Amino acid sequence: MSNANSNQSPLPADSEVLILSLLADGPMYGYAISKRAAAASENQFRLSPGVLYPLLASLEKRGLITSLWEVIRAERTEQGAGRAIEEAEPARGRRRKWYRLTPRGESHLETRIAAHRAHIALIERFLPARPRAEEAGR
Repeated sequence: MSNANSNQSPLPADSEVLILSLLADGPMYGYAISKRAAAASENQFRLSPGVLYPLLASLEKRGLITSLWEVIRAERTEQGAGRAIEEAEPARGRRRKWYRLTPRGESHLETRIAAHRAHIALIERFLPARPRAEEAGR
């Protein structure tokens, strides 16, 4: 039986909806998506890099998201003639890939949310209204 406090990785289909939902709030880079998913779920869902980045590539290939690279320039301070000189070194800068939801992605997300809500409503029909007597005493 699953422990309610254990960390879980969402299923791939759930991960897709999760990522698209986060990107509906605005552009984000991969690490921020992972951190936001963990924070929003109170650390119940974690998107590992091995799950996140292939899924982002798949979403981009399908036209649901687009990406743009940003170079984060490294700043170096040198002391010379009694003053600090800051020199940007783009060649040494890190790169960060930003992801954005496309109109096609927005439409796909709306469809997936509607299907998810319909599925939950169907499952709810089969769940007991209150805990069963044998489970309530445990």
